[in-house]
Amino acid sequence: MGFFSGTQKNGGEAGKSAVGGLRNLVRRKQVDSKHTESSSSSGSGQYQLAKALTALHLIAIGVGATIGSGVYILVGTVAREHSGPALTLSFLIAGIAAALSAFCYAELASRCPSAGSAYHYSYICIGEAFAWLIGWALMLEYTIGGSAVARGISPNLVRYALLFGGPDSLPSFLARQTVPGFGIVVDPCAAILSALVQGIVTAANVCALIFIIVAGGYLGVKTGWPGYELTAGYFPFGAQGMLAGASTVFFAYTGFDSVTSTAEEVKNPQRDLPMGIGFALSICCTLYMLVSAVIVGLVPYYAMDPDTPISSAFASHELNGLRKFIITFGSCTALCSSLMGSLLPQSRILMAMARDGLLPSFFSDVNKSTQVPVKSTTVTGLLATILAFFMDVEQLSGMVSLGTLVAYTVVAISVLILRYVPPDVVPLPSSFQEAIDSVSLRHTISYSPGDFCTENTKVDAITPENSPLLVSKEALVGYPSIGVCTAVLMLLSRIFVAVLVNKRNRRKIAGWAIMVTCIGVIVLTTATSSSSLRSTLRYTFCGIGGVLLLSGAILLTCIDQDDARHNFGHKGGFICPFVPLLPIACILINVYLLVNLSAATWTRVSIWWAVALVAYIFYGRTHSPLQHAVYVPAAHVDEIYETTSNSLS
Repeated sequence: MGFFSGTQKNGGEAGKSAVGGLRNLVRRKQVDSKHTESSSSSGSGQYQLAKALTALHLIAIGVGATIGSGVYILVGTVAREHSGPALTLSFLIAGIAAALSAFCYAELASRCPSAGSAYHYSYICIGEAFAWLIGWALMLEYTIGGSAVARGISPNLVRYALLFGGPDSLPSFLARQTVPGFGIVVDPCAAILSALVQGIVTAANVCALIFIIVAGGYLGVKTGWPGYELTAGYFPFGAQGMLAGASTVFFAYTGFDSVTSTAEEVKNPQRDLPMGIGFALSICCTLYMLVSAVIVGLVPYYAMDPDTPISSAFASHELNGLRKFIITFGSCTALCSSLMGSLLPQSRILMAMARDGLLPSFFSDVNKSTQVPVKSTTVTGLLATILAFFMDVEQLSGMVSLGTLVAYTVVAISVLILRYVPPDVVPLPSSFQEAIDSVSLRHTISYSPGDFCTENTKVDAITPENSPLLVSKEALVGYPSIGVCTAVLMLLSRIFVAVLVNKRNRRKIAGWAIMVTCIGVIVLTTATSSSSLRSTLRYTFCGIGGVLLLSGAILLTCIDQDDARHNFGHKGGFICPFVPLLPIACILINVYLLVNLSAATWTRVSIWWAVALVAYIFYGRTHSPLQHAVYVPAAHVDEIYETTSNSLS
């Protein structure tokens, strides 16, 4: 069998041992390439989505999916319970965290422009089981996000009806009702809107917010900004409350990554996807900060209406009918657009998971005439309808924030993996076995059975002659005086790398450095956020986490990135800057926001993931096409495909 004799077959033999079972959990699929695209197009046209999106379309999708989901719903709740007048800073911090994630998303979207977003990236870089959990986390982000938006539309429609038609203008069956004996408040209006919402242009959302900013600024100057004239000051809940508010309003930025879910439908993904992500996030962050600054200045934070904060803030001032109409109707149209933006990417996530065999093929069906996944879109709408009927906005937004932060964290880790330990083995269907055997005979490289693994392949980075995998001499130039401890760690890391790191073990050390960095982040953020720990234990764990984090970051900085990254996925497009520092900062911020979410939110999501694991064990694991895949070195994939094409011709 030659050099492929040690390739792993994730079928019967792998299941005979515990090691094989663990390998199944981390088995990774191949990034879409010209080979997979051609085989897919020749196999079945129903799986192809229409390539019709440009940069302007992506910006509209990103802005439309984002605006409304936070400003019109969470402003009142977060200001009353967490941030107070410092709500603007909460939006800024959440926006910075989202921007760091956007850099990571932009590179992965350019390299892997296929439907699936973070699920697709984690499946390629980390493994199948992790991708499955991320797929379910994205369901929290999109489906439950749509439910939260629909839940927020209803009270705005009620207020609109009361303002212009009186208390009898809204049918009683659409009003919120309490289920007797259970204390559950249901919202029929939210459920109906989830299923029947009409398309609203993004321009209407932006215009509505601009009007709120201008009109609110005028009223604030006229009334002297009563919301800022408080004895409690700008931080009534302290810095901790402001950060807790940031972790909640992070929900408001979840729309920008919906751009990556449509990557397969973009005409020029390497150019348009980064532009769509960047411009959409910049526009939304600017509008969010301006709107929140105006609203918390018009009304004291403790007097805000948690259901309709913007409408009630303006209602407390004398406004003519036209202004009332613009504000109330504008909020409803913006929320409808955000609802559509939340449901659109979820159907693509379901389609991508079904393509990979982890969900029934029902979800992967694409309508031949419209080239849209109609069935998965319908299911997504029904799920959002049910959740919007029973759950309130605060419960929904917390679950969305958790799922989103987990997905963003995994995307940042995927960037580190892509740069330092990119997948160097590729799964091929067992039908390629004849071509694999043929190619193996042309090579003299020999592998011992069972010894094949990613660390032993010859796809390692190529470095200058007679030099360990160190960065160039200029690598440390530009670092100012950063303290004695950091300088010592840099020196020790450089010595460690010079002595121990070479082409053979560089991948292992880089992998361990990424793992140590992530562990350090978890320990550090948990210790700093835990007020129940005694001071001694708290400082001890903070020190341990800080050392692990700093050591891993310095070690990654001193190690050359793998040259194989240049051949990973599609070439061209956006390259994430300041690696590894930017992805590590992204991981740190996202994990800190995660640990500040409530225990009730973690409990709900844990139950959600437990159900996901059961579904994976009994269905996804056994139906995955990787169950019988043959893993071969990535350097020889083109040759294998060429051999297959020649044999067919």
